[in-house]
Amino acid sequence: MTTLTSAHDGFTLTAHRVAAVGPRRGGVVVIQEIFGVSDHVRERCATFAAAGYDAIAPSLFDRIEPGFTAGLDAAGFAKGRDAVAASPWPQVIADVQAAIDALAPPVFITGFCYGGAVAWLAAARCTGLAAASGFYGRLINTLLGEAPRVPTILHYGNRDASIPLSAVDEVRARYPEIGVHVYDAGHGFCRAASPDYDAAACALATQRTLAHFAGPA
Repeated sequence: MTTLTSAHDGFTLTAHRVAAVGPRRGGVVVIQEIFGVSDHVRERCATFAAAGYDAIAPSLFDRIEPGFTAGLDAAGFAKGRDAVAASPWPQVIADVQAAIDALAPPVFITGFCYGGAVAWLAAARCTGLAAASGFYGRLINTLLGEAPRVPTILHYGNRDASIPLSAVDEVRARYPEIGVHVYDAGHGFCRAASPDYDAAACALATQRTLAHFAGPA
């Protein structure tokens, strides 16, 4: 674990950090779901570290509860949704900027569910990013007025009950230059604890993300 200081209010938040394995390719900020810096987020950090990236996952809800985590049951979903509602975007983006600034360039960002929308907004507002990759970010459709300023790709499941394909089409229509990938999967297909976990879809989306971060061959 490490700590970050947010320019929003001087708050010190914690972050999970994993050093790159082997030759370093860059750094990646990994943004949590509504459940906090969970086992899933730590696993994603380890995956990126194994690919040569210093990975850092800021605990965006530390102001609400230090080391915030929420379960995958109804109470956990309610706790997570309340945390999202209590975390205004300017605060979140300042926290993410602190995580970006903690890494040596090039720096990339990825996020899952809530974190997918955070990654989208960071691509529009933050400095020091080289590229972004967002996974099943339902709230992206509320942020379409925020145009990414770095190359961005998105990943969705075609059986995601919370993100209809019409919403995916809306993103495509607004930003035809963005790579939008749709998988035969449901929501949370990269989270092993999810009933919609799909190892093949997760592996392909991760491969595409790493290729995107690596840039043109």
